[in-house]
Amino acid sequence: MSRALTLLALAVLFVLPVAVLVLQAAAPGWRYPDLVPADLSWSGLAQTLRHPAPMLTALASSLGYSLATVLATVAMTMAPARFLAHASFRGKHLLEGLLLTPALVPAMTYSMGLHFVFIRLGLADNVTGVVLVLSIAGYPYMLRSLTTACVHIGRDYRTCALNLGASPWRAFLQVELPLLLPALAAGGSVVFLVAFSEYFLVFLIGGGTVPSFTGYLFPVITSSNRGLGALVTLIFLAVPVALFLTLEVLLGGYFRRRGMR
Repeated sequence: MSRALTLLALAVLFVLPVAVLVLQAAAPGWRYPDLVPADLSWSGLAQTLRHPAPMLTALASSLGYSLATVLATVAMTMAPARFLAHASFRGKHLLEGLLLTPALVPAMTYSMGLHFVFIRLGLADNVTGVVLVLSIAGYPYMLRSLTTACVHIGRDYRTCALNLGASPWRAFLQVELPLLLPALAAGGSVVFLVAFSEYFLVFLIGGGTVPSFTGYLFPVITSSNRGLGALVTLIFLAVPVALFLTLEVLLGGYFRRRGMR
């Protein structure tokens, strides 16, 4: 009963703000103290459809560098995660804490120094630099997820595959990687959200030349066009929801085909 009430409360807390955004998008003139809009006007949607290029460009750019950030964090953390999961040495917890530091401190504390370094390396004002800085900000979430998964999986599956004649690469691809998919999906989802919703790091390292959806969103929601601001916010909300649903369908189908679910 308590679980059902908790889920109901969470659903209400999620649905109510979304309902307000939908009403605001449909009725830009809706003002307090009116409980419901007096009239409906899809002026925000009409304006978006008349000039879709800026928003679509920003959305495509954000999706591109966010997905690239997920791939970069996987490449960065796979080996350290396996090492931290299976190795035992003095100072292990200290090392793990240091590796998780970017998730514990504000991005501004290290981004200014990184910006100076990126300028010297030619990584400022381009997508590569944006992906790298977002990977630095997001990799602790992937590292923690993969480390926990590697601890639970252990090394027995890999050892059995190697004893049966599989190469290390084949043992990883066909034995370990399928078992790590839930952790990759969990860590990747958080990394994607961090990258997709980040404004300051993208603006600083991208130098205003790399389009971002947050860079498009902020001026809109602070403008007088409340309907357009609500509409763009709904699109911003729909992207991660669509991502989670897609992951659920793809992973669910994959595990059912392999008889793992």
